Amino acid sequence: MSKKLNSLEELANIKFDSLAPDFELKPIAKIKSEFQPQKLEAHFSNKGRAGKTVTIIKGFKGNNKELKILSKKLKQALGVGGSIKGEEIIIQGNYRDQLIQILTKMGHQVKRIGG
Repeated sequence: MSKKLNSLEELANIKFDSLAPDFELKPIAKIKSEFQPQKLEAHFSNKGRAGKTVTIIKGFKGNNKELKILSKKLKQALGVGGSIKGEEIIIQGNYRDQLIQILTKMGHQVKRIGG
């Protein structure tokens, strides 16, 4: 049965099945990398993107498949979109500090480049 909600308080009282006692979120700290630790660079840019901010990860050495896997893991960890252009991973938004933390926990050395 569906019930119409009249206030945010009623929404707050709803119990969702996915939040059952045995439901467990996967912490970012447990993300493991199948790749060799690498020296990467985290850049911040909005040039040539109509003022839209992106974070660029450069310096990954590996084949295109590995680059796609790493890109997918980063986008999923942040819940954002992005793409791959050449040898660079482009993440939509300014997530440089969060990406540095995630990549460091994966075992990579990440250098913060620019502002």
